[in-house]
Amino acid sequence: MNVLHVNSYYAQGTFYKHLYDQQIQTGIAIDVYVPTPISVNRDLGYYTTISINHKKYDRYLFHLKHTKIYRDIKKTYQLEDYSVVHAHSLFSNGYIAMRIKKDFGIPYIVAVRDTDANVFFKRMVWLRKLGINILQEASQIIFLSTTYRDAVVEKYLPEQLQDQILAKCAVIPNGIDEFWLDNLGDPKISQDNNRLSLLFVGMVNKRKNIPATIKAIKHLILQGYEVTFTVVGKVNEKSIFEQIEKEDFIRYISHCSKEKLIEIYRNNDIFVMPSITETFGLVYPEAMSQGLPVIYTKGQGFDGQFADGEVGFAVNCFDVEDIADKIIKIKNHYNDLSQNAVTNARKFCWTDICDEYKKIYEAIEQK
Repeated sequence: MNVLHVNSYYAQGTFYKHLYDQQIQTGIAIDVYVPTPISVNRDLGYYTTISINHKKYDRYLFHLKHTKIYRDIKKTYQLEDYSVVHAHSLFSNGYIAMRIKKDFGIPYIVAVRDTDANVFFKRMVWLRKLGINILQEASQIIFLSTTYRDAVVEKYLPEQLQDQILAKCAVIPNGIDEFWLDNLGDPKISQDNNRLSLLFVGMVNKRKNIPATIKAIKHLILQGYEVTFTVVGKVNEKSIFEQIEKEDFIRYISHCSKEKLIEIYRNNDIFVMPSITETFGLVYPEAMSQGLPVIYTKGQGFDGQFADGEVGFAVNCFDVEDIADKIIKIKNHYNDLSQNAVTNARKFCWTDICDEYKKIYEAIEQK
């Protein structure tokens, strides 16, 4: 088995390296192709080819950009040597995989990301037919959650194609760094008082919706709760940070190491991140691994990983009262939710996720 990964998003960070390294360890032969308009100064693994083959502004002309990428990938690899292509997004990477299939007969699997649903399908109406064609030609389609799968299928696919596409869909979550599973926290015990220690970890920007959490906290304070809110992460948007600085109940910590972060998780009670959009959100299972129940957004990437009320609650990210009410609901069922969070964090083990992908590759190869 020889797998070619096409992953333009790998240039933005090393998250995928956990999967690729695990695949190497399990004996899967892989190459990873990363098309990018800029140089990348980080270790992406010896199996990775970083190719600067288009310009930054080419992204405004979809077919021009991807024609350049396709020409380059054909020069870079002997494509007929691969048994499966794994495209890590529907439109950008999936288009390249579909071209490879048409020209070389190599089957592919394709992942559907937040950008595919909330940018390409939603806003670029002229590309919807292309997205549907990529899904039709794929041997397997990967979603991070049932919620995302159902939203894409029901909103953007013609009714006559929905069953056909659903039959090819698999739901496979992202994994978390083994550090968190090697250092699982103990389930936490609720304190019989009105104190709440809430936590956010992530980029400080509009998409993460911190202002809604601040409003929910003020709602809780008016109800007599004593609330502290710790915000950890790099500031991307100054206007959001200015709102954070105004509140006495907020403690801000800049980006920090895993070793420091694990202490922060363990010193708080509930993880709250009602993002406006979210492909998945690795910080949710990270928080779970340390015994924190989680607040996440209804209809976004983490929703559907578990039954509502098993490890936390989904909320309407624009409904401040809903966020506040679900925080209280967690407090009222805290011990069970904390225990469930630690137990279910093991779902996000890269070794198990890698095994799922291997089974998919093998099934495609045998057809």
